Amino acid sequence: MNKDAAAESIYGDVESIRELGPLVHNITNYVVMNTTANALLALGASPVMAHAVEEVEEMVGLAGAAGGALVINIGTLSSEWIECMRMAMSEARSLSVPVIFDPVGAGATRFRTETSKSLIAEIPPTVIRGNGSEIMALVDGSVKTMGVDSSRTSDSAEGCARALAESVNCVVSVSGAVDIITDGKTVLRVENGDPLMAKVTGLGCTATAVIGAFASVNRNFVAATYHAMAVLGICGEIAAGSSQGPGSLQMKLYDALYNLNDEEIEAHLK
Repeated sequence: MNKDAAAESIYGDVESIRELGPLVHNITNYVVMNTTANALLALGASPVMAHAVEEVEEMVGLAGAAGGALVINIGTLSSEWIECMRMAMSEARSLSVPVIFDPVGAGATRFRTETSKSLIAEIPPTVIRGNGSEIMALVDGSVKTMGVDSSRTSDSAEGCARALAESVNCVVSVSGAVDIITDGKTVLRVENGDPLMAKVTGLGCTATAVIGAFASVNRNFVAATYHAMAVLGICGEIAAGSSQGPGSLQMKLYDALYNLNDEEIEAHLK
């Protein structure tokens, strides 16, 4: 696919999100709830944050009925949340609701790594998105993560990403200076983004949520993931172009998501 066709396809998904407003159910961490919700709203999706065991299955059902998705993010993991994640993922699988999984900090502690591996093995997600270290830690137990920050580049994680995608039968997205998206066979790369984005906490988690919005309207999950990563990277570039620092970048990122048009996608897509 050439650049013009790719840009047109990406914008088609953006228009669908704005038209349909899919419900994206997030079981995510306390640090990013506000950022994630605002990014989804700016894009045109409808976010909900719900992690109580008493309601997660019902909320997944609502997301499914609204043509939405489930996003699982283990950033502020606790034992109480593991069961609600398991319940929600199981219900989503039974209803054919896309599940986007973010193994935040996998490789940093045994608890995070084993929780991620257990959930993925028990209820395979549709898409797994993480940084290089996190994705590698799910395949190679010797890989360690620096807290929740990556110690490995996305390029160095490509082999593990392909192996993980094949073993789980899902799409894997590795974030980095170059984002890698693979189903184990096809490998796509997105070179959009700006270094200033790394100074705003939770934009990786935001990428996971944005994938949820795109997976709601495009059931070709390789394409949906590629489109999501491209859009967030492009909007990051647009925002960084007029930002004085990470604070203004975060505000301008919402504006860029809200105002994104087809000409901007075509001009910026790498």
